[in-house]
Amino acid sequence: MELMRSEKPIGTLLLLSPCMWSITMAGFMSSAPLLSTVWMLGVFTVGSFVMRGAGCTINDLLDRNLDNKVARTVERPITSGRVSVKQAVIFLGAQLGVGLAVLLQLPLDCFVLGASSLLLVGTYPLFKRFTYYPQVVLSTCFNWGALLGFPAMGVWNWPVMIPLYLSGFFWCMTYDTIYAHQDKTFDVKAGIKSTALAWGDKSKLIMNTLSVAQISSFALSGYLAGMGPGFAIGTVIGAYRLFDMIRKVDLNNPDNCWYWFKNNINTGHVFFFGIAFDYILRLLGYF
Repeated sequence: MELMRSEKPIGTLLLLSPCMWSITMAGFMSSAPLLSTVWMLGVFTVGSFVMRGAGCTINDLLDRNLDNKVARTVERPITSGRVSVKQAVIFLGAQLGVGLAVLLQLPLDCFVLGASSLLLVGTYPLFKRFTYYPQVVLSTCFNWGALLGFPAMGVWNWPVMIPLYLSGFFWCMTYDTIYAHQDKTFDVKAGIKSTALAWGDKSKLIMNTLSVAQISSFALSGYLAGMGPGFAIGTVIGAYRLFDMIRKVDLNNPDNCWYWFKNNINTGHVFFFGIAFDYILRLLGYF
């Protein structure tokens, strides 16, 4: 359980958040029965827990000779010797087996879309060795649920799906850069690259720009989906939380970076509740 970071559910919740947006927005667009939407939210919750855990196992396997050079990761199970490489590989196989079982709960026409993210999930940890932008790769695969939730609910609408996916991508770029600022001192010594090191003192300016792109994409997706007042209110509150976070975070204080990184899950919930409010209104006949 420690290998899959079950004691730190924030990663699972951040992975789940775009899934919740897309499933509920698709439910709104198709007037899907409440039980169908709740069932799919449950399926994606299990999938997010398992696949985030599998990603952590892969990360620890590939980074076992780097984690012992960073104070925050030196006690991780593989690099500390408490779990062997063989044990971790066997456990990874079990995780992927459960992940496959979850994918099989989805309609056949979106199975390929779901499976197509696995290559990036498996190779993401390698990118920080040779590029300062591993966050781009992480953001690409970490928000796949923003695409997958639509066909899982029987909705294929690319004009809505793509901007929602881009919104999650820009969001992940922001919060994972804050996360990376925790370790930048150790990363320099270990030869690990990140946007935190690439952007340095310009990080806040760039994150503000990313957040403008995020909110614009999110609003466009909602507009094209025909969302209502709940979505609008959630978008405004979520935007305020994002820019307030960027203003307040101390990128040279690891504890403060961790605090604001975790705070993103509440922002994700704000966006979700706005969508869910409109979905419930539609089910009640107000749209």
